[in-house]
Amino acid sequence: MGLPASGRLAVYESPGAPFRLVSYPLRAPLPGEVLVRIRMSTICRSDLHSYQGHRPNPCPGVLGHEIIGDIVALGEGVRCDMRGAALTEGNRITWSEYFIPGPNYYTEVLDLPQKSRGVDKYGHMAVSTPPHHHGGFGEYCYILPQSWILRLPDCLSDEEATPINCGVATMMAATEAANIRMGQTVVVQGLGLLGLYGAAIAKARGARLVIGLDGVPARRELSRRFGVDLALDPAGLPDSPDSPDSSDPPGPSGQAAPAGGQAALLAQVRNACPPEGPDAAIEVCGSARAIPFGLDVLRTGGTYVLAGVVNPGAEVTLDANLLLKKMLTLRGVHNYHPRNLAEALDFVVANRERYPFHDLVDGTYPLERVDQAMADAAERRVLRAAIVPALRTVD
Repeated sequence: MGLPASGRLAVYESPGAPFRLVSYPLRAPLPGEVLVRIRMSTICRSDLHSYQGHRPNPCPGVLGHEIIGDIVALGEGVRCDMRGAALTEGNRITWSEYFIPGPNYYTEVLDLPQKSRGVDKYGHMAVSTPPHHHGGFGEYCYILPQSWILRLPDCLSDEEATPINCGVATMMAATEAANIRMGQTVVVQGLGLLGLYGAAIAKARGARLVIGLDGVPARRELSRRFGVDLALDPAGLPDSPDSPDSSDPPGPSGQAAPAGGQAALLAQVRNACPPEGPDAAIEVCGSARAIPFGLDVLRTGGTYVLAGVVNPGAEVTLDANLLLKKMLTLRGVHNYHPRNLAEALDFVVANRERYPFHDLVDGTYPLERVDQAMADAAERRVLRAAIVPALRTVD
């Protein structure tokens, strides 16, 4: 069967504009490239932020970077995945959410390929940029040179496999940065897909207690199936008048004054982690307002990792003396190291019977219904919406 002449992409002209399906030409992959037929692309919160105009993204654009697909054609020089497994047409694969321009100072010296000068990401480019098919909201995607590819084992469903190259790999990097060790206690701020995977990975790294904070009751309930031992509302304890939007003046650490629900929440989390508080905290809620609490709740010498505040302008006021006096470590995680992609795949394969990863992708939509998928994801009517090009709209 020959290569199709074209493939459809869901394109948006400007932030918030309706998506329209546009056909763009396909060509044989160039050396170092792979052409895949997309099986599934799940909607990440960063897709929503780009679409809503909260972060810069070129337009007209094509979104989607959490993608899996079947190989249609291999470019010259591409024979194996990053672990040496042979690649051939028809293989189901995942790949890194980003690609780099080639070996450089960041890869060769700093071991930070994800921050290479000139790094670019799938689903973050203008659709006019050749080869056009470089996002998940479409029928085909070109994997570009200097990406990292992994064959997917048959035991994984598409729902289990698709979040691996963004959500799961990111949380492998975040828990690594948190330096979670056997017997430690961990707080996870935000129990969306990243937070749920983060809780499960923290347990796999040896955490004895994981505390999850999220304002959505259904997510707190679901989190107990993913390793969360204590799930709390970050607005404070039940029947508390306080909330993260309280107009109370800030307290000494920059958060709402420690009275009412916030003070009670702080005390409950610390008391659950004797003698002084949790060893590590990971922010994946996307709100800068959560940061002062995360710093305040940690024990002396604790580690705080930010992985959710990806929008420019996420400003927060801190008492810097708190970092110094408590000897805290503050780490940021953006993208991930290629090794985290391989670790993410191994983690999901090893723990798929222990945790219901399949259930996290709880809404599937054909390409014709990208607008509805984005709206459902934005309104949190689904935890992880998935675009499945092979689905057809039912009249």
